[in-house]
Amino acid sequence: MTLTPLPAQPADVPWPTLEWPQGAPPAAIGKERFGELLATAFRGEAVGATHALLIVQGGRLVFERYGEGFGPGATYPSWSKAKSITQALVGLLVGDGRLDIHAPAAAPEWSAPGDPRAAITLDQLLRMSSGLKFVEDYVPGHTSDVIEMLFGAGKADVAHYAASQPLEHAPGSFWSYASGTTNIVARLAGEAAGGDLNRFIRERLFEPLGMRSPIPKFDAAGTFIGSSYCFASARDFARFGLLYLRDGVWEGRRLLPEGWVDYARTPTFQQPGVTEGRYGAHWWLDIAGEGSFSANGYDGQYTVLVPDLDLILVRHGATPLEKKDALKAWVGEVVACFR
Repeated sequence: MTLTPLPAQPADVPWPTLEWPQGAPPAAIGKERFGELLATAFRGEAVGATHALLIVQGGRLVFERYGEGFGPGATYPSWSKAKSITQALVGLLVGDGRLDIHAPAAAPEWSAPGDPRAAITLDQLLRMSSGLKFVEDYVPGHTSDVIEMLFGAGKADVAHYAASQPLEHAPGSFWSYASGTTNIVARLAGEAAGGDLNRFIRERLFEPLGMRSPIPKFDAAGTFIGSSYCFASARDFARFGLLYLRDGVWEGRRLLPEGWVDYARTPTFQQPGVTEGRYGAHWWLDIAGEGSFSANGYDGQYTVLVPDLDLILVRHGATPLEKKDALKAWVGEVVACFR
């Protein structure tokens, strides 16, 4: 398939390593509709409470607004946006030659002779196609592996909890979004990084981008809880988004391997009947139109990249599950104002 080309940083726009260069929304923006959408976000109930909204276009910060009690210095929960950060860490390690996404993903839980889980590759994990059983349910009282992993019996060693699940489908044959999958990936990344992923993530990702606010969380076993926990400011989430919108290049230096961003946004096979939307490799696809890709998190956390508009939208807030679809539609409408 043909992917939408990724835009380069304009020659006259400085990189936001120190500060975001400022701009203004384009004159042609649908101002009346944009104003209505802002009212929906900050004063209405349709999409829940919005705590932060930030829009970057052409490498410049063109819009920024915060809810009462929040601001540029606040850190916001990533929830599953951390999955896309985990994908970046894997890319750095692939570039170093320390990981191979097409090789079996070695896990001690799968080491017994004949264990069919030993065939699972890192690529299949990144594409949520491992075949492992995992119930991703956020409703209290329901059977939920994600709640048990993060808050119950699995919280001390999230990767072990996830990797101990049985195989339900042949690896690569069935798509199923699962937070446990990411924590297996994060453990592999930690091992490849020499056991100190916290130092690696700061030296190789956060510091080069000028991301000074991130707070990644680790479990008692030392694994980055890459499924769910990396707090950061909205401006720093936008910096991370710009790295991907710029094809893994920052200040003229390639950080992610060539082709890694395209790998992230290449659609994964999904069996008929999937309703969650299209998926790449630890990135979601198409929330703001064909060609867009995004890091999505529980409760309405979004970093949305729109290559054809050279645009990034970051939204943080508290959106109940029953308003999730309304928020997705809202994101698409905000981006449409810039078309």
